Amino acid sequence: MSQDAIDRIRTHPDYQRLVTRRRRLGWRLTVLMLVIYYGFILAVAFAPEKLGAALPGMTMTVGIPLGLLVIISAFILTAIYVARANREFDQLTRNIVEDVK
Repeated sequence: MSQDAIDRIRTHPDYQRLVTRRRRLGWRLTVLMLVIYYGFILAVAFAPEKLGAALPGMTMTVGIPLGLLVIISAFILTAIYVARANREFDQLTRNIVEDVK
């Protein structure tokens, strides 16, 4: 790819929009995942008796479903990113490619 094409891409308004939106979404989802994960770790560290309490009528503790929710939340956040990328980021990328050709 020529330096001229690279410069046209970098100055394209859709490229600027793509970079900004993708970065903003990435940071928001990252922060959310870190809050979920470290919130669980802090609960394990500072409230083990609450996580170790049995669920009513079961032998399973509260911590098991919460741990599963941490794992499931990672899949959900990934799905959110993929859906947004497929819907919005791919279209911006197509616009850039078409305009730069």
